[in-house]
Amino acid sequence: MSELNNIALKIIGAGKGILAADESNGTMTKRLNSVNVESNSQNRLLFRETLFNSDSMKDCIGGVILYDETINQSSSSGKKIPELISDSNSVPGIKVDTGAKTLANSPEEKITEGLDGLRERLKDYYKLGARFAKWRGVYTISEKYPSKLSIYSNAHALARYSALVQESGMVPIVEPELLMDGNHNSEDCLQKTSEVIKKCYEQLELHKVELKGTILKPNMILPGSHSDEKIDTSKIAEMTIKCLEESVPSEVPGIAFLSGGQSEREATKNLNQINLKNKTNFIMTFSYGRALQQSALKFWSKDLKNIKGTQEVFNHRAKMCNLASKGKWSEEVDKI
Repeated sequence: MSELNNIALKIIGAGKGILAADESNGTMTKRLNSVNVESNSQNRLLFRETLFNSDSMKDCIGGVILYDETINQSSSSGKKIPELISDSNSVPGIKVDTGAKTLANSPEEKITEGLDGLRERLKDYYKLGARFAKWRGVYTISEKYPSKLSIYSNAHALARYSALVQESGMVPIVEPELLMDGNHNSEDCLQKTSEVIKKCYEQLELHKVELKGTILKPNMILPGSHSDEKIDTSKIAEMTIKCLEESVPSEVPGIAFLSGGQSEREATKNLNQINLKNKTNFIMTFSYGRALQQSALKFWSKDLKNIKGTQEVFNHRAKMCNLASKGKWSEEVDKI
C-alpha cells in the first residue's frame, strides 16, 4: 500500500497538480464547437497532445486524467499517449465512470454509473499505463437537495469504485462535486459539502479503502452562481479549509480541487489563498480542466498549426497554478 501512497504523492507533491483532460467526446465537442473547431478524433488528439508535449508538464503537472479514447491513441511521434505523459515524469490516469444518470426515485438528482465490468476495465487500463483513476459523484444544492438518498448512493458508489481501483494497483481519486448551479449561499455550501464528504469517508472506511493511497477532489466552498452573496477570497479559503479539516481523515495525503465553473484567474486566486491559510497537513493543489485549458484552447483555435504559441499559453497557466499550490501566486505575476 505504500506504493499507492508514493504514486499519490508523485501526482500532487512538490507543487504539482492534475490536468483533467478527461472530457467525454460529447463534452469535448461542445468545447471545440464553442471556438469553431470541428470535433473529430484527430483534432481532439492534436489539442491534447499539444498540451502533453509542453514544457510545463515536467515541473507543474504531476498527473493527467485521460478519457478512454485518448488513452488508446498514439501521438504524432508514434508514442502511445500514456508513454508520452510518463516520459515527462507525470502519471497517466483514467476516468472510469460512465456518467451521471437520473437517480431512481429522486429525478432531480444524479447517480454516477459504471461499476458493472469495472474490475476488468481497470486491468486493461493498468496494462495501457494508467496508475490512477477518477470517478465523479455529482450533487445538486437547494433547500431539498442533496437528499439523503443521493448522499448515500453516491458515497457507496465512490467507495466500491475506490476499493476496485486499489485492488488493481492504482490510486483512486474520490470526486464528490456539489455543483455551483443555484442560488444557495456559502454557508449552505459549507454545510452540505461537509455532510457529503463525511458520508464518503464513512463508506470508504467501510469498504476497507486504504486512505493513504487516495486523493480527494472536492469543490471549494462558494456561493451558488445565481446567489446575491458577495464573498471575498479570504472567506472562501477559510470556509474551504474549515470544511476539509472537519470532514477529511488525516491519513488522506492531499486534496486536488476541481475548478467547478470558476474562471482561470478565480480558480488560481482561490487556490493561492487556501495555501496561504493552510495550517493542516494536507497538500492542497489543483485538478483543473477548463481552468488550465481555456486560454490555450482559444489561442489554438485561431491557428491549429501554432503548436508552440499554444504551449506558451498553457505553460503560463500551469505555472500560475503551480505557484498557487505553494501560496506564491500574485496578480502581478499572472500577466502574459
